[in-house]
Amino acid sequence: MKSLEIATIGGGCFWCLEAVFQQINGVEKIVSGYAGGKIKNPTYKEICSKLTKHAEVVQITFDSNKITYEHIVELFWHAHNPTTLNRQGNDVGPQYRSIILFENDTQKKIAENSKQKADSSNLWDDPIVTEIVPLLQFYKAEDYHQNYYNLNKDKNPYCSIVIGPKIAKFRKEFSHLLI
Repeated sequence: MKSLEIATIGGGCFWCLEAVFQQINGVEKIVSGYAGGKIKNPTYKEICSKLTKHAEVVQITFDSNKITYEHIVELFWHAHNPTTLNRQGNDVGPQYRSIILFENDTQKKIAENSKQKADSSNLWDDPIVTEIVPLLQFYKAEDYHQNYYNLNKDKNPYCSIVIGPKIAKFRKEFSHLLI
């Protein structure tokens, strides 16, 4: 019997995180959206204005019998660069910040412990700047942002230049966890 849980994370463009986590065994559903800001029902245009304080995030529904929240967070450190403040590569602005939004005290503790472990492991040369904050509200992004890579990999150069190599690296490093 499935035991479904949700993890909400942001690490740059949500198209990238969505595409990476779609590869993982136990992930049931991913929704791209916005969280961590101040206005209700933001649009992509408003997010890009950098005034909403929302981040681009993905909400991952996963079967905890196949993969744990702790493992999702561990993979998160490898799926993006958590040491760059308000940017991932050429994507710059607070909407691209590294963020974990927890739903309860258990998730908070797991995220904080994982961050400390990743920071002290020398996985990255610089200190991790990821925010760990409570999830107050998640807003689903517009439909055209959902399943973006799979629907646009042959149409949008960003998919082949940025997302494709990220998936290939992730698949090589974590092949034992893939679907």
